[in-house]
Amino acid sequence: MKSFDEATAVDQDLRADLDAQWAVGDKLHGGYLMAVLGRAVAAVAPLPHLVAMTTTFLRPPAPGPAHVEVETLRAGRTAGQYRARLVQDGEPCAEALVTQGMLDAAEPFWSRAEAPDLPAEQDCFLLPANAPGSPFPVPLLDVVEHRHDPAVLGFAAGQPSRDGRVAGWLRLADGADWDPLSLLIAIDPAPPVSLTLGVTGWAPTLSLTAYVRRLPVPGPVRVVMHSNEITSGRMDEIVEVWDDGDNLVAQGIQLAAVRV
Repeated sequence: MKSFDEATAVDQDLRADLDAQWAVGDKLHGGYLMAVLGRAVAAVAPLPHLVAMTTTFLRPPAPGPAHVEVETLRAGRTAGQYRARLVQDGEPCAEALVTQGMLDAAEPFWSRAEAPDLPAEQDCFLLPANAPGSPFPVPLLDVVEHRHDPAVLGFAAGQPSRDGRVAGWLRLADGADWDPLSLLIAIDPAPPVSLTLGVTGWAPTLSLTAYVRRLPVPGPVRVVMHSNEITSGRMDEIVEVWDDGDNLVAQGIQLAAVRV
């Protein structure tokens, strides 16, 4: 099992070796692919931290060799903008617009956000990578621990919720602390909202925008995701990620297909 840093590494030529462990079924996880793109941008950008990324997913890459093309759009003093493209076998697989900047752990000047009220981590259910009755394994769950609020898991017993909500605690299984790149994994948690509503099938991400707000403190993060609507075979998923100090550290919104 590779650590997150190992699985997202790029060499000096921005070549990557995409790791099959960071997948849902046989499809590599969207947040993982974004982290590979972000790692490549960080390798060329003078500013250290990812603060925003919007990614369009064009086709699913296979595990194995790939490379990232990075174009500098603007390299400013406090923010830099880049275009990054993940390419495999000559075909683009994902393309992102990335903003780099500088993050810190300062208290917000103003906020009305409230940390989610979840059961204690030990009282939440650890999702297995190979769940009984699941149509496919989720290898991602062996490298990122998902402990979910039992209230959102009724679908597993044939009693789907109508809340359109997923909530729980996430940890990197290798024991590493979260950072601005690994938070891209947390803004795309499992399972998709559609599954909790009783809609079985694949929910591939079409477009995902992530904002990283501050440096997280050590420890697990709490993730709350909800959808407003599923229509025309697509759904939105809106995510907040909170660190162990009750700080809002990342946000995301994605458009996903719902394929029954």
